Amino acid sequence: MGKLDGNLGPISGVAPEGLFFRKFLIAGWIIQPNTKGIKRMVNRNIIYITTVIIIIILLSGAFLYINSKTSNKADTQGIISVTDDEGYTTNLTAVPQRIISLAPACTQILFAIGDGGKVVGVTDYDNYPYNFSAWIAAGNMTSIGGYSTPNMEAIASLHPDLIVSDSINDALLPNMRNLGYKVIVVNPTSIAGVYQDINLVGKATGAETAAAKVVANMTSTISNIEAKIAAANIATKPKVYYEIWSDPLMSTGSTTWINDVIDKAGGTNIFGNVTQQYPTVSSETVVSLNPDVILLPTNMGTGTPFYGSVAAVKAQAGWSIINAVKNNRIYVIDQDLFAEPGPRVADQVYAVAQCLYPQLFNSTS
Repeated sequence: MGKLDGNLGPISGVAPEGLFFRKFLIAGWIIQPNTKGIKRMVNRNIIYITTVIIIIILLSGAFLYINSKTSNKADTQGIISVTDDEGYTTNLTAVPQRIISLAPACTQILFAIGDGGKVVGVTDYDNYPYNFSAWIAAGNMTSIGGYSTPNMEAIASLHPDLIVSDSINDALLPNMRNLGYKVIVVNPTSIAGVYQDINLVGKATGAETAAAKVVANMTSTISNIEAKIAAANIATKPKVYYEIWSDPLMSTGSTTWINDVIDKAGGTNIFGNVTQQYPTVSSETVVSLNPDVILLPTNMGTGTPFYGSVAAVKAQAGWSIINAVKNNRIYVIDQDLFAEPGPRVADQVYAVAQCLYPQLFNSTS
């Protein structure tokens, strides 16, 4: 390795073209700079750079804070957009605080997801989860009229920021929307559709988390029922006739949530191949399909059963040869429970399962 020459002569091993670099190196080694001036310059640069960094940090923090506040405001006061079962998209600029329910199923959903305190009007047919007739009489709730005949003056007096309905009031909805009311419609045709509608109402009212919990509980209950039936290794599902009216005879087809209820309870709907929601059927067809179980509702809002009595059903011409009649497997079910496609659908599945498989499901199971 070459040595430093005291006469600044050539350094052994260094090529001539490196002469400039060599002189610069040696000069830097030997000549001592004015350190005080350099230090002052360095200090000024450090102060300048530090100041710039602090300003950048402060500006970044302010931006993040403002952005966070704006984001939080959008979460609570921004546009909520929902598309209902009829394909209509409703935009809400804030979480609704005054809600009218035009259908008992809608009322049940609203109360199940914790929005009951926001409900200011219900129909005269609402009776769950509370005795709303008593509430109305006491002045704690407002009646907006009948299920299919809502009173527009009563609705206007309540100044709703959201109306939840089912499809029975479809003819009135365009006028409601033209008047500026925000209306969403639920019309499920299956249990999955019920889940979807609970989540839909939850989104529209700012109760998405609560709605998801309701759906999760329902799903779990129904799954447990199905698992219990599956574990019993039942060879053949019982055939079920569900009567919803008697003059003329009407049942439930494949595009209703009740068809799904029968299926998940371990039965086969004898009209499950009919796409019409509530087909009119003949007595002869019921006899020919020979159901193993007949389900009759307690009433249809009339106070007395439309079919008269179980004895009258058995006595119909030709029905004596039906398995359900011969084996005394005609069950009267609670119409209040089965009337609505809402949060009590899991209870409906359990009630039907009790009728179909009494050996598996009883009052204590």
